[in-house]
Amino acid sequence: MDTAFAQRMNAMKPSSIREMLKMTERPDVISFAGGLPAPELFPVENIRAAAERVLGECGARAFQYGVSEGIAPLREQIAAEMSCRRVACAADDILITTGSQQALDLLGKVFIDACDVILTETPTYMAAIQAFQCFQADFRPVATDELGVIPEAVDELAAEGRARFLYVIPNFQNPTGRTLSLERRRQLAEIAAHRNLLIVEDDPYGRLRYRGEHLPPIKSFDESGRVIYLSTFSKTVAPGFRTGWIVASGPMRDKLVIAKQAADLHTSSFDQLVLDRYLRDFDNRQHVERVCAAYGERYAVMDEALRRHMPEGFSWTRPEGGMFLWVSGPPTMNAMAVLAEALAAGVAFVPGADFFPRGGGENHMRLNFSNAGSEVIRDGIARLAAICARVAGN
Repeated sequence: MDTAFAQRMNAMKPSSIREMLKMTERPDVISFAGGLPAPELFPVENIRAAAERVLGECGARAFQYGVSEGIAPLREQIAAEMSCRRVACAADDILITTGSQQALDLLGKVFIDACDVILTETPTYMAAIQAFQCFQADFRPVATDELGVIPEAVDELAAEGRARFLYVIPNFQNPTGRTLSLERRRQLAEIAAHRNLLIVEDDPYGRLRYRGEHLPPIKSFDESGRVIYLSTFSKTVAPGFRTGWIVASGPMRDKLVIAKQAADLHTSSFDQLVLDRYLRDFDNRQHVERVCAAYGERYAVMDEALRRHMPEGFSWTRPEGGMFLWVSGPPTMNAMAVLAEALAAGVAFVPGADFFPRGGGENHMRLNFSNAGSEVIRDGIARLAAICARVAGN
């Protein structure tokens, strides 16, 4: 069939992660690929109780259409949570989204015209690349180091006056696991005000800290309304709710609401009601503490296994939270070649190149440690390290 697709589709590619998840359904594959929370930690019984209470109290109303902004009680709870994160906002500043991934799509619709410049960390979240590619963005990667994105590099690019926004993941960044330093958060907020630059602060992992102290969001230093904050319940409750949120100032929020109306009218009423009831009736902070403890243990197991088995020439990040670490191999290593052998050996990971919108990263790998037990992690890393040694010539 001869079909004429929109020109924007020429630059869009399928997600390697989503494609690999099909392979990881095989029971013989150890997957360090997808960013999957541990399902055995989901608060299933409490969610069941919350759902029963919602149905008992609301009946058919639980399945009716709702407002595009999201139900008011849930937005009020999020506003209270944002206060705990040192961000002052009202429920009216919040838009409920169908996962934080929809937030990226809405931001693209509202802010990106074809060939607009978007600043990103190097590397950056591949699904954000996909979302912004749909609107034919011109990506300009910004230099990073172990403390995150470098403010001076942001300022230099922002001074050109062409960038629509900077997209940044400050906490336990996907894919590297790095955390943006406190001072750099302040500096980015100052640059946003001085250069009239929007910052999209994506914070899906911030509550998943198992070492060190929580850092305030960039949004907490925002005095000019130039920072748009995103977060989600996918990592702190369960991803199946597909419920996230945006915090934005009035005019920007209003435009995002219009884009939301055109996209899906509103996020599932039933999911919002159940989530709101769960958060009111049960101690989700205690649940998150259990999740953090488990992820911290799994990270430690993976780090120890890498130190035990990985050959010389390889290094990796040591995150203080989140779900990923970033492995760097010798410059001549091709992670796609490693992946081909790894899959044959029953191990999956994500090659680094997919996280670089303008190319590069071929000698990197992202490993997820949240969705595997200790023995599985040890086994998988031993297999992967043997392949790395062979492919890298060690």
